[in-house]
Formats: sequence, C-alpha cells, structure tokens
Amino acid sequence: MSQKIKKIAVHLVSLPVAAGLADATRKVESVGYTVVRITTDQGLEGMGLTYHEVGGEATKALILNNFVPKLLDCDPFATEALWEQFFHYLRGVGRKGLTFGALSAVDIALWDLKGKILGLPLFRLLGGNKTSVPVYASGGWTSYSDDQLVQEAQSMVAQGYQKIKVKLGVEGGTKPRRDIERMRKVREAIGPEIDLLVDANNCWDAATAIQVANNIREYDIYLFEEPVFADDITGLAKFKRGTDIPLGTGEHEYTKFGVRDLVMNNAVDIVQVDVARVGGYTEIIKAAAITQAWNLKFAPHAMEHMHSHLVSALPNALFLERLMMFEEITNNLFIDPPMPTKGFLAVPEAPGLGLRLNMDFIHDHEA
Repeated sequence: MSQKIKKIAVHLVSLPVAAGLADATRKVESVGYTVVRITTDQGLEGMGLTYHEVGGEATKALILNNFVPKLLDCDPFATEALWEQFFHYLRGVGRKGLTFGALSAVDIALWDLKGKILGLPLFRLLGGNKTSVPVYASGGWTSYSDDQLVQEAQSMVAQGYQKIKVKLGVEGGTKPRRDIERMRKVREAIGPEIDLLVDANNCWDAATAIQVANNIREYDIYLFEEPVFADDITGLAKFKRGTDIPLGTGEHEYTKFGVRDLVMNNAVDIVQVDVARVGGYTEIIKAAAITQAWNLKFAPHAMEHMHSHLVSALPNALFLERLMMFEEITNNLFIDPPMPTKGFLAVPEAPGLGLRLNMDFIHDHEA
C-alpha cells in the first residue's frame, strides 16, 4: 500500500564556535543545521538537513512557507517529480544558495523515508556494498598560530586519521610566504606517510595560487582546494594548467549544471559537491555521473554521515570529509552516530540514513 506525506516539521539548531575562528576569507561565529522531518500517513518518518553558518532562519522559513504546503499528500517516492517541481517553482528566488539548501534538506528527508519504507539502508538502495569508507579530518584554521596549527595537525593524526586538511591564506591571503612556511612545519610534524590536503577558501587570484602551489609542492600535497573564487572558472582552469597538484572544488556549486561547467572548462580534478547544497540525493547522483563520464574523482564536501552512503556506492569516490568544527553539534544532533576509527567511518546498515535524531537536544537548542 502506497504511503502519503501527512506531516512536516522543521527545526533550526545552532551552536557557537571558538572565538576568532577564521579561514582566509571569513570569520565563523556559529554553525548549525536546519532539520526537516517528513512523516507519512503510516507513521514512518524521514529526516533531512542542510547546514549554515549564517542564513539558517531564511532556510527554515522558505521550507515552512513554500515547500510544506506543496508536499502534503504527495508520494514520498516521487523524488524526481517533486525535485523538478520545486526547481521551477523557486528558480526566480535563487538558482544557488539558500534555496538549494532548503531543497536539499527536503530531498534528503524523502530519500531517508524511501529507505525506511523499503527497509533498506540508503547505500544499498544506491547500489553500494562497502560498509566502511575512508574519512579525513578537516581543520587547521588560518587564525591559528603556527604552533596551534601544528598541534591540531598532530592531534588529527593521533586520532587515527591517515589524511588531514589544513587552511591556507593567513592574514587574508596577504602573506603567502608564511603559508609556505606553515606547510613545511605541518609536513615535518606529521611525517611523510600522512596525506596532506590544503584549502585556500577562495582567497587568491590564479597567479598567486600557482606560485604558492609550486612552492609547497615539495611537501607532497594530495589536493589543493578552492585556490581562487569559486565562480572564477577561468582562474580555476589557469591554476590547473599551472601546477600538477590535483585541484579540488565544487562545494559551492549547486545542481548538475554547476558541475557540468567545471568539467567542461577543465577546471577541476576532484569534484567536491555537497548533498546538503547541490540539491539532495536526487541531484548529487547526477552530478556524480558527470564526474564518472569524464573520469574524474569524487570527494563530497563535509556532511560525512549524509555522504557515507554515496561514497559506498560510487566507484570513483575517494573519501569523506569530517569538519572538526562541526563535531560538537553533529555528535549532539544524532544519537550514537558512527565515529571515525583509524581513518574510516562505518556506513549505517539500518534503513534509510540509519541515523536517529536527538530530539531532546534539538528542542533545547531550537531557534
């Protein structure tokens, strides 16, 4: 018997982060999630989310006012039809940004619900079979002193991570020589066996980024992320021509069309789209197919518990990213979520996403 959507709840939760935390281009004051719960007429509930540092209130309002009325009484399996409906309904108020964060959260909840209705974990619904996937630790902020940066890198390795990522662009990207020296210190501190990834968070022009890349190349850099502004596709392509360090980008792309443009302009090696931004599972599957067609690697941005199912299923997926600044809120949002062990994260085998929301935490911290 088919099920219909009968109830939708939306929650906004946030926590402050350490004072002064910053990358090359912005300070971070808080992190949080917009959580969507979709319940059917037979009592099954699907959960989806998107995240925010700013703008969560707008995302929640958009879902409540513009998604909820059109979702009631719909078939939760109609993910393609519903995605297309909302894509066109909302295209005038944003083909990137918060609109797609909202759509992503709703779509993820529908996929979680589909898995629960079928009694299948999402990775098996997507065709995967890996029950444990690699994950790397991501932190190393530019606001850290050199000693703090080295200490965090060593702490990541001590926790069992085989891959770590740190930030470039100290003092707003105005001191590239310091960045080069900081990478030397990090490499010396973690040794030669740990994969080192770097992230410039959009801070440079292509020429400066190429100079930095070629000066840190000797420290065996696995990936150089967002060396220039995410929308500077010409600059990304120029960077890619100027160094042999693999170029990662895509976390700020929304929909398959953004991934298509990166690929067609030869502006990426490792595609890093995010299921909580790009448009949910319905859209990230298509984005991933583009990477496969062009023989590129896929390594989704953040949201490791959302992405573990996808990385399990995709043959060209490399690993997950665990953002250290989200650890506190993530570990509180879910009840006993999988935790990294020796650089791997278990993929839940319970139906759907296999995650349980901590409603006590949500109600205590709800905005």
